[in-house]
Amino acid sequence: MEIRPSSQPLLEWTGDGLAIGLFEDAVELTGELATLDEKAAGVLKELIAEEDFKGKVGSTIVTRLGGGSPIRKVILVGLGKPEALKLEGLRRAAAAVARNAKKQKCKTLGISLPVCNNDPAATAQAIAEGVEMALYQDIRFKSEPEEKTIQIETVDLLGLAGEEAAIVKASQIVSGVILARELVAAPANSLTPITMAETALAIASDHGLEIKILEQEDCEKLGMGAFLGVAQASELPPKFIHLTYKPEGTPRRKLAIVGKGLTFDSGGLNIKGAGSGIETMKIDMGGAAATLGAAKALGQLKPDVEVHFISAVTENMISGRAMHPGDILTASNGKTIEVNNTDAEGRLTLADALVYTDKLGVEAIVDLATLTGACVVALGDDIAGLFSPNDALSSELEKASEAAGEKFWRMPMEEKYFEGLKSGIADMKNTGPRAGGSITASLFLKQFVKDTPAWAHLDIAGPVWADKENGYNGSGATGFGVRTLVNWVLGEG
Repeated sequence: MEIRPSSQPLLEWTGDGLAIGLFEDAVELTGELATLDEKAAGVLKELIAEEDFKGKVGSTIVTRLGGGSPIRKVILVGLGKPEALKLEGLRRAAAAVARNAKKQKCKTLGISLPVCNNDPAATAQAIAEGVEMALYQDIRFKSEPEEKTIQIETVDLLGLAGEEAAIVKASQIVSGVILARELVAAPANSLTPITMAETALAIASDHGLEIKILEQEDCEKLGMGAFLGVAQASELPPKFIHLTYKPEGTPRRKLAIVGKGLTFDSGGLNIKGAGSGIETMKIDMGGAAATLGAAKALGQLKPDVEVHFISAVTENMISGRAMHPGDILTASNGKTIEVNNTDAEGRLTLADALVYTDKLGVEAIVDLATLTGACVVALGDDIAGLFSPNDALSSELEKASEAAGEKFWRMPMEEKYFEGLKSGIADMKNTGPRAGGSITASLFLKQFVKDTPAWAHLDIAGPVWADKENGYNGSGATGFGVRTLVNWVLGEG
């Protein structure tokens, strides 16, 4: 599929499907639309009346134009209130149009949407992102992978001539989102610590990043007892991934992104029981997936920022070598941890990853993880939790996420809740009381960041997966977090 900017007037465009955006409660046909309707013998006005189309966000109606019209079908898409229009609204409108156009078997599609914030480049990027994300389908594991339905071949963005660079940028970012989706969606017998490391190696090779893969013996030398305690039950070797993007010249900033990388989480000896969703635990590397997705995107965008991408990757399994509830592990900063629940393993792997990252001399660390069900209880399936003691970093991430259309909510880090993590025989336990579980998890992670000026933890357990179609994400793996991380590094938002 080719997405291209076009200077062609709406009334001169020809092809299978023409999509036009209309604002809520302002669906009267004026100007070019009135002329188009006149040419179509009043079909559009009649359709709006029959369908009672109000222009609500994401709503669509479609009609065929007969009489030898050079346009086979017209798709009207709602944009909501004019004063509320944001890039996210355009992104979702474009996604709705793309899905509808595919259903209508359009090979060629023209899209006419308003420019948002007087910024044609950002508008073109948002529309292109919405189209690409909506049309992506993961058919890698189908026995008959070739689709039999007609595919969209070209998409013209009307009124956005000259915005080729914005469309390329959108494609580069979406390539990272798609990688993250594919990693999260892949089953655990396909995506392993070994194949995760191979994916990182491919990103480094394709986009000129530096890479270091620490093997088990390397991690042992660094004293990563928390990470290796989780890994010790698996038949597959753990892999500690460190990708580095370095720009030409002196970097404007030095940043790090750390992702939780549990390719499968059985719960360990505290095994996940019936109704626990154990069959979905291939998604427990969603943080690492977003990290590698961001690495792929930023490797193409080439910002003037040095970025380290890190993940301690393993499985949490059961065997005669498994860590026991009650074991005491020693992390690489010397902190001792009483394991009172082997199913709280992600924070153990992140502990050593954060200690490692803390020594790199970066200005800020952002870790992200499918860490707690408690965060899903607090914020639901669509919103991720943002935990940070640093207001400036929190503000950067909030702005980056708003521009991306990914929802985060800053949560409190109540220091007195750390009392619930205290152990009588070690420095801390790996879980606290049931109440405030996502807060105590973030306070646990905070113990492993000492020298870095700013740190934030993103709990993405809810939005990493969608059970039903969710805007441009569709159902299944969403690739959540990639676009927020990219915006953060680029300083956009």
